[in-house]
Amino acid sequence: MEASAIKAKVVEKKRRKWALPHSYSLMFFIIMIVALLTWILPSGQFERKEVTVDGSTRTVIVPGTFETIPKVSDQGDLRQGLTGVLSAPMEGIINAVDVIAFVLVVGGAFGIILKTGAIDRGLIALSNRLQNKGIFVIPIAMLIFSLGGSTFGMSEETIPLYTIFISLMFVLKFDSITAILILFLGTQIGYVGSTLNPFSVLIAQGVSGIQGNPQLWLRFIEWIVFTGVSIGFTMWYAARVKKNPEKSVVYKNDLESRSHFLKADLGEVVHFSVRDKMILSGFGVALGIIVWGILSHGWYMVEIGAVFMGLGLFAGIVSKMNQKEMAENFVSGCSEFVYAAVIIGLARGILVIAENGMIIDTILNSLASVMDGLPKYAFTTIMLLFHNIITFFVPSSSGEAALTMPVMAPLADLMGIHGEAAVTAYQFGNGLTNIISPTNGVLLAGLAIAKISFGQWIKLMLKIFPILWIIAAVFAAISAYVGM
Repeated sequence: MEASAIKAKVVEKKRRKWALPHSYSLMFFIIMIVALLTWILPSGQFERKEVTVDGSTRTVIVPGTFETIPKVSDQGDLRQGLTGVLSAPMEGIINAVDVIAFVLVVGGAFGIILKTGAIDRGLIALSNRLQNKGIFVIPIAMLIFSLGGSTFGMSEETIPLYTIFISLMFVLKFDSITAILILFLGTQIGYVGSTLNPFSVLIAQGVSGIQGNPQLWLRFIEWIVFTGVSIGFTMWYAARVKKNPEKSVVYKNDLESRSHFLKADLGEVVHFSVRDKMILSGFGVALGIIVWGILSHGWYMVEIGAVFMGLGLFAGIVSKMNQKEMAENFVSGCSEFVYAAVIIGLARGILVIAENGMIIDTILNSLASVMDGLPKYAFTTIMLLFHNIITFFVPSSSGEAALTMPVMAPLADLMGIHGEAAVTAYQFGNGLTNIISPTNGVLLAGLAIAKISFGQWIKLMLKIFPILWIIAAVFAAISAYVGM
């Protein structure tokens, strides 16, 4: 018995040794790595100019204007030391204050909504109606979210839905990470297969001087393939977990968090009241208003947050909460989302360090230089890898388009490749890296809400990411060879 106990302890120590650090620790570690790079890599910059794309003015770089900059000059020291590292989290939070405020306000509103119990009772009623057909929620929901990501850039808008989908997955006997696959992978794979996304394809085409989305037919095929593969993977994983819950990568997490997300007892008979129906109907109306506002009036986080704030107040009034109860539940809801809000700011801090050290343009210029003279398929493959790398520093799709396409599109032209291939490689590289990037605030927010570690997410993504990347490399090459 003693020998087996010692052996078990050794195994446990090994497991602990290889465990990924806490998400906050991981963010801070990456900040230190990027700060170190500001001492190693030369600092430099391109000249910038303003261009108008779809009615909005953006700053883009001027190809061929890159110049190195002294690390130390009269303007200051670009090398990011201890002060820069310690300041980065605060600066990142300040830079991401709009997203953080959105997360906290929505979290507070959901604190009121969830306290009513209407969602729990509604999910149980839905489960009883679906019975053994719950698996079909996955393709329907993922198709909708992927379409949203592909057409109008749905991303942060899904954050308010995580709590509901996690609860729904528990009711349907799946696990919490299935909800992340549906919401995050669903919208992000839409970004990968963008067709009309104004924050991805259209900006990149506009900056590159491409008119009329000439490869829209190919982009539609790409979206179908990427979405189909992702839906198939999610359904396979969900069915596997339902058959054997211990196969879940978050099995131990869910044993603890299940009661947190699903307050009602699945074994008892619940009464789905008129008030419950009113609250859930209000939620449906609110989502409809948000979709209408995004598509018709370009709404973003302020307007969406206002709608959820109104929904929270509506739910409180319908459930007959007094003002004190609503305020306390709002504060409680905010507290549940603080972890997610802070991690968004920490992720932004990584970009702050890279920008202050002025190494992003250096990386961009160096990687672009190695692609000169390559065959088409090699060019698009290296370009895909290049965007995989640059996305760690610039996770924003629109920000990366404005930064990279003024260099990548002319480089493609010099190679005799249509600029659409450069746009395709960019959208694939940015979209795929953001699926696994520790600098993607939306991913980290979803994982934080679900109480899932970044390491657990990567463990699952290793099963599908290589497949998605190979598909992307093939389609990027096809884009180069078909031209217009």
